[in-house]
Amino acid sequence: MILIKNGRLVNPATNTDEIIDVAIKDGKIFKLDKNIDENGFDKIINADGNIVAPGLIDVHVHFRDPGYEYKEDLITGSASAAKGGFTTVVCMANTKPIVDNVEVLNYVQNKAELVPINIIQAAAITKGFLGKELVDMKTLKEAGALGFTDDGLPINDTALVMKAMEMAKELDVPLSFHEEDPSLIGNPGVNAGEVSKELGLPGASNVAEDVMVARDCMMAIKTGAKVDIQHISSGNSVDMVRFAKEHGARVYAEASPHHFTLTEDAVREHKTFAKMNPPLRTDWDREKIIEGLKDNTIEIIATDHAPHTTEEKTGEFKNCPSGIIGLETSLSLGIMSLVNEGHLNYSQLIEKMTVKPAELYNLDTADISEGKVADIVIFNPNEKWIAKDYASKAENTPFTGMTMTGKVKYTICGGKIAFEDK
Repeated sequence: MILIKNGRLVNPATNTDEIIDVAIKDGKIFKLDKNIDENGFDKIINADGNIVAPGLIDVHVHFRDPGYEYKEDLITGSASAAKGGFTTVVCMANTKPIVDNVEVLNYVQNKAELVPINIIQAAAITKGFLGKELVDMKTLKEAGALGFTDDGLPINDTALVMKAMEMAKELDVPLSFHEEDPSLIGNPGVNAGEVSKELGLPGASNVAEDVMVARDCMMAIKTGAKVDIQHISSGNSVDMVRFAKEHGARVYAEASPHHFTLTEDAVREHKTFAKMNPPLRTDWDREKIIEGLKDNTIEIIATDHAPHTTEEKTGEFKNCPSGIIGLETSLSLGIMSLVNEGHLNYSQLIEKMTVKPAELYNLDTADISEGKVADIVIFNPNEKWIAKDYASKAENTPFTGMTMTGKVKYTICGGKIAFEDK
């Protein structure tokens, strides 16, 4: 039994924001009350000055397992997640082999039983990520796949996307889309603009994202499918998602911390460690993303945690893989860029990192109420720390060395401590 004393409980699911004790027993929230008696508890956590919130949920991570374990694996990825306050993550399907069949799905699910947090494995939408034939979505759902995505690759066959949406609507599962038309991209990883010109590269125009978002939003309106626009980076795309919502679409959108924190200027300083798909764009795009977060056009904050080795990320820009790690800096970046700048309050930030991700994947979690599973993060919103010494195998992020505000002190998953800041 664990007793969390004197913490500020911020629980968006019940609109709670108050100082209250939280008692955990048998993996669940046993009691919420003022001044709970300390007798009988195995561990007492003094959370004075800290926020107690539902465990964070990230619907977009790459743990590279199976096939690319030299970059990350389920064990190290989970350790990184727990250190960042996450109790649940959704792994993408672009592994080797791709998660497009029950055998590979079962491999991940079995290995996930060894880690201290909840791992949900998404399955591919198309066989082999080839964009030509749908996977057996019904069978994969029955085997435990809660969502489907060809993340990393767009699906260019519009009729096939429509068919996938119709099936997803029938099965009540989300489809998550990486929205970049490759035919409109010169070089991926850097915005088509002043910085790409300096690098002598055509870059990736925002229109490559906009046309795909527009297409999928229109089909979401038509089919009623639950659709997730991943790592939105273009201000125009934010407006299109807003339009689709106004017309009844069940469209969700993710914003990654790097897209509401940095602009293409970061590529000048951090070079390949600021290379990602979709790329960092202009300050106008960044402000539009923040506007979308404020008015709930964008309901979800997701990291797109994408580990690569230092050797892979330190070659010539056009030849380096895209992506950065993000699990251990996500909460702090949200505090610094959104809460401390007056765009969101803590309840709104936490909702985008817990309640809405749970809603997308139909999870009965993200709620610190009596009887609910005890998935909890405790963090000091004012404590400063330097981004370094990651639990991830990888270090590919432009935030290394930055002074962060907001430090995770405990991550509790299923009533067990998955991370403790010592």
